[in-house]
Amino acid sequence: MTRNSLAFRLVASSAVIAIVLLLAAAFGLNSLFHQALERNFDARLRAVLDGVIANIELQADGTPALSAPLADTRFSLPQSGWYWQVSKPGGDESDILTSESLLEKRLKPLESDLARRDNEGIATFYMRDDEGKSLRAIEQKFELFGSKEKYAFIVTGNFDELRAEVGAFRRLLYVMLGLLGAGLIAATLFQVRYGLRPIQEMQQKLNDIRSGKAEYLEGRFPEEVQPVADEMNLVIKTGFEILERARTQVGNLAHALKTPLSVLSNEAAASSTPLAGKVAEQTEVMRDHINLYLDRARRAASAGTLGAPVDITPVVEGISRTLQRIHRDRSITIETHVPAALKFRGERQDLEEMIGNLMDNATKWCRNAVSLKVAPSANRHGRSFLEIIVEDDGPGIPENQRAIAVERGKRLDETKPGSGLGLNIVSEMAAMYGGAVLLETSALGGLRVRLVLPAVAD
Repeated sequence: MTRNSLAFRLVASSAVIAIVLLLAAAFGLNSLFHQALERNFDARLRAVLDGVIANIELQADGTPALSAPLADTRFSLPQSGWYWQVSKPGGDESDILTSESLLEKRLKPLESDLARRDNEGIATFYMRDDEGKSLRAIEQKFELFGSKEKYAFIVTGNFDELRAEVGAFRRLLYVMLGLLGAGLIAATLFQVRYGLRPIQEMQQKLNDIRSGKAEYLEGRFPEEVQPVADEMNLVIKTGFEILERARTQVGNLAHALKTPLSVLSNEAAASSTPLAGKVAEQTEVMRDHINLYLDRARRAASAGTLGAPVDITPVVEGISRTLQRIHRDRSITIETHVPAALKFRGERQDLEEMIGNLMDNATKWCRNAVSLKVAPSANRHGRSFLEIIVEDDGPGIPENQRAIAVERGKRLDETKPGSGLGLNIVSEMAAMYGGAVLLETSALGGLRVRLVLPAVAD
């Protein structure tokens, strides 16, 4: 799954969306939980505030006093964070009544916090005591019996006591959302792979067609992909029809030209004039060109087909036996090594002609030994290739003359029989199949020819 693949785009986009949504959910749930804790905490503080208001009375000198102690013992523990305070606006500290937990200290809320009140005139806010504890505070002004002024009642609670509960909730929330995110990404990956499997199957079937294992896209595909498969089959069928028409036209052209050439050749042979000789000479040249280009057209058509697999072993063994019989008086050793799994993608007669030319050249020029090996070659552009390596222990070809050796009709040594077309024919046929012929120095001391041809993919 590369960065440019559909699978990566689908999985990456889904993962980004899932992460964004999960982060938003984590923030929202954490905020809702915090607000729920605040509401619950404020309700507890409101109950304490009501208890303080109910138990405060004015004494004869006008100072407030607690008529009965509160049931919550935390308001008696020094610096516990649970405090209450009753103060008279504009009064001095002697008029302030506090819980035992405050000791000699006083609560001093900010005016900005006291300015924000609800419909009942209650202000809720956060503050810190002298010990650095985070306090949740609630304040309300109330007019006591016997007084015409409103007193400020403040009750605080130690909100740090809930930090552990908040932290545990956050950790559990993050773990659960993390597992949910991983599950969503895994489910997305499964869905993408399952959804794109028909495309992978189509790719495999196209590889089978190209390698010669099949002729058409067979099987049923999902309704979104089936029209593409049908169109591909139509394209393949059209290609076969065009190829067949081209072969037919080539055959018709061959028959149409051979008859007039035969007439011209026969008429020229019946006369001994210089003109007749020239006509016979040019007629033979035309016939050679026709045969040459007909062979090229046939090979190009064969190479352009989607191919049928050809076993290399029987071809090599047959050529090897034939050459052994032809050169039985020279005691030549021909060694061959052909893996059974490798197959040529093309026409058998083309393979026979290429291997035959190479091995014939090798046996002509060798001293005692000829070797043929077949090995898989590196894939190029998604296609499988094989290498047919033919070596001999002859004189070889100098590096500066190897380019000349593959030219049509060029012979580097006239003492050996031949037309000089062998390597050229092999080179042209290999090129038509998308392969190549490479001339190198053999470890045996002679020439090493590497023939690269398309192979049937495993």
